[in-house]
Amino acid sequence: MEEAEFIWHKGKLVPWKEATIHVMSHALHYGSSIFEGIRVYDTAEGPAFLRLEDHLKRFFGSAKIYRMNMPLDLEGLTAACHEVVRVNGLKAAYVRPIAFRGYGAITVYGSPDPAEVAVAAFPWGAYLGEEAREKGVDVGVSSWTRLAPNTLPTMAKAGGNYLSSQLISMEAHRHGYTEGIALDVNGNLSEGAGENLFLIRDGVICTPPLSAAILPGITRGIAIDLAVRLGFEVREEALLRESLYVADEVFMTGTATEIVGVRSVDGIDVGSGKRGPITGQLQRSFFGLFDGSTEDTQGWLEPVE
Repeated sequence: MEEAEFIWHKGKLVPWKEATIHVMSHALHYGSSIFEGIRVYDTAEGPAFLRLEDHLKRFFGSAKIYRMNMPLDLEGLTAACHEVVRVNGLKAAYVRPIAFRGYGAITVYGSPDPAEVAVAAFPWGAYLGEEAREKGVDVGVSSWTRLAPNTLPTMAKAGGNYLSSQLISMEAHRHGYTEGIALDVNGNLSEGAGENLFLIRDGVICTPPLSAAILPGITRGIAIDLAVRLGFEVREEALLRESLYVADEVFMTGTATEIVGVRSVDGIDVGSGKRGPITGQLQRSFFGLFDGSTEDTQGWLEPVE
C-alpha cells in the first residue's frame, strides 16, 4: 500500500501513521465495520470522484442495516472525502471511508454510541494487475459458497462479509488463479471475491440478480448502463455454473477492479482465450468517461473541491 500524508479520522486530519485504534475495539473482535471503495480519476477537467454520492448512500444504507449510529450525515462525509483527497494533493486515488464500532464494550451487541468514522485516500493502480485490463485474467470456481439468504445481509458492504471473500480469494491463489468465483446457496453463479460477474453469449450480456447473494455494485450499474447505451441487451437472471464454460465472453466489475475480462475459468478458455471484443468495447466506453470520449450523461463525475 502506498501511504498518503493524512487520514481523516473522527472529524479531523491526522498523520497517516497516527490514525490508530485500540486493540480492544469492537470491530476487531466481531467484524462490526462497514466501508466503501471509491475511485478518483485524473480527468481532463481535473481530479473527479466517480459516483461519490451513490457510494456514500450505500455506505449509510449499510449502517442502517447494521443499526449503526453515525456521528455525521451524508453532507459531512462528502466534505470529508473531498478534504482528504485535496490535502493529500492526489490527482487519482482510491478513497476508503470506514465506520466501525470502537472501544468501550466487549459484548457481541456492542455499544449504542456512534461509530468511529475514518476516510483514507491513497494512490492505487489496477487491482488485478496492470496487464489484466488488456489480456484478461484466469479464474476458478470456488468450493466456498456465498452467504445464504437471511444469514448475513449481502446488500451491506460490511467488513465481516469479506471473511467469505478471503476464503474464496485465498483458495483461488493456491490453485494458481488470479481470482475466485463463488456460487450461491442454490448452486447458481453469484460473484467474485470482490467483483460482480457478467457473461456474454450470442451478443446478450447476462449477470446474476441481487437474489444471488451479490453486492449491488456501483461499477456493475455503470457497466449495465454503458452496455445498454452501446445497444446491447442486458439480462439479470439466474446463471448455471456451466454457463461460464460455454460463454463467448466473461468479465468482472468493481471499483478497484474496474472492468476486467476473464480469459479462462477452471482451466477452460473463455471464447478465444483472451479479452473479448464486447468487453473491450465496454472498457473503452468506461475509461472514456475520464478522457472525455464518453459523455457523462448521468452526472457520475464529481470534481474534487
